Amino acid sequence: MKKITLLWVIISITFSATAQNLLSPEQLWKMSRVSGVGLSKDKQFVIYSVSTPNAEENKSQRKTYKIPVKGGAAVEITNADSLLVNTKISSDNKFIISSDAVKVLDITGADKYPDLKKSNAYVFTSLNYRHWDTWEDGKFDHVFVAPLVNGKAGTPKDIMAGEPHDCPQKPFGGDEDFIWNPDGKHIVYVTKKKFGTAYAVSTNTDLFEYDITTGTTKNLTEENKGYDVAPEYNGKGQLAWLQMKRDGYESDKQDIVVMNGTVKMNLTQQRDDIHVEGFKWSEDGKSIYFWAPINGTLQLFNVTYPGLTKMMPVITQITKGDFDVTGIVGQVGTGLIVSRNDMNHPAELYTVDSATGAMQQLTHVNDETLKTLLTCKTERRFVTTTDNKKMLVWVVYPPNFDPSKKYPTLLYCQGGPQSPLTQFYSYRWNLQLMASQGYIIVAPNRRGMPGHGTQWNEQVSKDWGGLVINDYLNAIDAVSKEPFVDKDRRGCIGASFGGFSVFALASMHAKRFKTFISHDGIFDFKSMYGSTEEVFFENWEKGGPYWDKKNAVAQRSYSQSPSNFVEKWDTPIFIIQGGKDYRVPLEQGLQAFQAAQLRGIKSKLLYLPDENHWVLSAQNALVWQREFYKWLDETLK
Repeated sequence: MKKITLLWVIISITFSATAQNLLSPEQLWKMSRVSGVGLSKDKQFVIYSVSTPNAEENKSQRKTYKIPVKGGAAVEITNADSLLVNTKISSDNKFIISSDAVKVLDITGADKYPDLKKSNAYVFTSLNYRHWDTWEDGKFDHVFVAPLVNGKAGTPKDIMAGEPHDCPQKPFGGDEDFIWNPDGKHIVYVTKKKFGTAYAVSTNTDLFEYDITTGTTKNLTEENKGYDVAPEYNGKGQLAWLQMKRDGYESDKQDIVVMNGTVKMNLTQQRDDIHVEGFKWSEDGKSIYFWAPINGTLQLFNVTYPGLTKMMPVITQITKGDFDVTGIVGQVGTGLIVSRNDMNHPAELYTVDSATGAMQQLTHVNDETLKTLLTCKTERRFVTTTDNKKMLVWVVYPPNFDPSKKYPTLLYCQGGPQSPLTQFYSYRWNLQLMASQGYIIVAPNRRGMPGHGTQWNEQVSKDWGGLVINDYLNAIDAVSKEPFVDKDRRGCIGASFGGFSVFALASMHAKRFKTFISHDGIFDFKSMYGSTEEVFFENWEKGGPYWDKKNAVAQRSYSQSPSNFVEKWDTPIFIIQGGKDYRVPLEQGLQAFQAAQLRGIKSKLLYLPDENHWVLSAQNALVWQREFYKWLDETLK
């Protein structure tokens, strides 16, 4: 009997070990994606959605579920709207707000010439003729308010009638851009009331308050010249929002501001290392919960709101650990429901004790799949930079890592330029997936990353070819001192600003790397300035236009363009470019590929005509992954 039991244990252990597999691109694109929707009216349930990609049909299937806030079995529902507080209805149940596209300008040939209805021409007299991945067609999203009669909406009124402005904001705004004041008489909405070239060079969005009784609108944030976004009221009628101060700087320090009557208070300006990503009022309206990058992760914080007293706001970090808190679904008593992920686990919903920070997993959508996959160790390292700063570097190891072996190693260059490199989980730039193919990943929190102080974050601007490039080299050189790094098999990869970084390093890596991969990277600074849609970004990051010869800062920036150093390229390079990427337009990738080809360098171009700055369709994403690893196999393994 004992022999049989022992044999069964051995068989069980062997089966468990062989049942775990390395993460593959196909498995990654079968992962379900969990998003919190909200709490039920009685606060007994969390409502969430699950989107599951179907690569064969090249689309995703979305289902909605409810689960008890204290945990338990999830139940699929089809009546989510009836379970949630409908936030677009006024507090007195007399009105409802919505948004819709409205034709404001005649842009197309068919608009201008009624006898030419089949014309697909566009006529422009100013900038902002395209944005993100769409061309301007004369239609703008507006906010509408309609009376509610017996639960049904009456004739809607456009509260932005005739205005060539958008609410929700493009390209990423949603229903959060227009909300009710709890008094039921005022609507607050976000828009940038600029048009054409003025729109393209500015980040000055504002919060506008519309009075449904008088039909008048006033600007609540006129004195602030940077971003004002994400308005949210507490139950007392006090308005909070996210604010950046400087016009034209999309990555300025983002703070929480509260308006009480006419008195405004910045709650987070006291912390230089806090760059708020999102927030939610506490149930009692006395504090605000928010999440922000801090030392290479995204964590949950609380800041008190002292009202009109002379007390200072107090910021407390609630959660700690090597994971990211990426959103707040709601609050129940002293507990919060949040979204959490890390480099080995896609987002799931968790409960958090706001007093202790203790977390408990609530949804388990991907648990069964994850049980079959080997995980990767992620390690924090601190590297000394050229200017003697301590830089955090994430190192991700292959599953079953053996320090006695040598591994090919990839330097991962983050986009941005000012975006945090945290414990993120991506469905394209997935560091677990890369490591699972047998690579060590070196991911530095280089210059230009929030969560390490404002100075660190801002040192990338107007100096793309300076300290930040040294940071990359410092990181790969430090980790390459380890005996398990194969110095003859190192690669460099990245997208957007990371793609620029790849192009830049290709001319100055001094034989460190055997291969490069750049996705939607900036190759030529002059043509980038002349074709990108958000001109404010280039003005800030480069310091001005290339034709301003008296602007020493701008001239230094343009001298750092990777296109100036192509004669030094000598290493295989794979270039990926989206056809509908108007942020980093098509010619950037084409110029780089053409330069590599004409110089006789082994190179490949993956052109995705229907994709923007990202890759959104399942089959295109799988092509991306397969070509990505095929190239690494050819040039590195």
